[in-house]
Amino acid sequence: MKTMHENPITVLGNELKVGDKAPDFKLVNNSLEEVHLTDFKKDYVLLSVVPSLDTSVCDFQTRNINEKLSSFKNVDFVTVSMDLPFAQKRWCGSAGLEITTLSDYQHADFGLKYGVLIKELRLLARSVFVLDKDRKVVYVEYLEEMTNHPNYDKLVEFLNSL
Repeated sequence: MKTMHENPITVLGNELKVGDKAPDFKLVNNSLEEVHLTDFKKDYVLLSVVPSLDTSVCDFQTRNINEKLSSFKNVDFVTVSMDLPFAQKRWCGSAGLEITTLSDYQHADFGLKYGVLIKELRLLARSVFVLDKDRKVVYVEYLEEMTNHPNYDKLVEFLNSL
């Protein structure tokens, strides 16, 4: 059972597993332009999914993964949330980071396709996906409690093995 602050939540969509073909998605960038999985060209795509950048755990997750990924030149790092593109842009500016943040606020397309849409809150469930050059899932972590952190050490260990 998945929870947020130890309260049960309903997460919609089907969870992806290692080996699954990652579904294409329709998200919105900070310029209100539509972005799809096919727009990313590096060998790997890391999708870091957070409920909202305006919370301490999500802020830490985004900064920490971004910092750990700075040496990986063949990985597109993308943070996905339901935050409005304006809020994502403001967060990046205040954090002093130039990273890719994409919003699922319009259609909840990503949330449903990746099994992370929290029904009661219309937020995305904390998770991490790594996709290979064929856009197959090669690493996935879905968290049970949304206020917990992903296993950063395990993620970095996996990325180092690529």
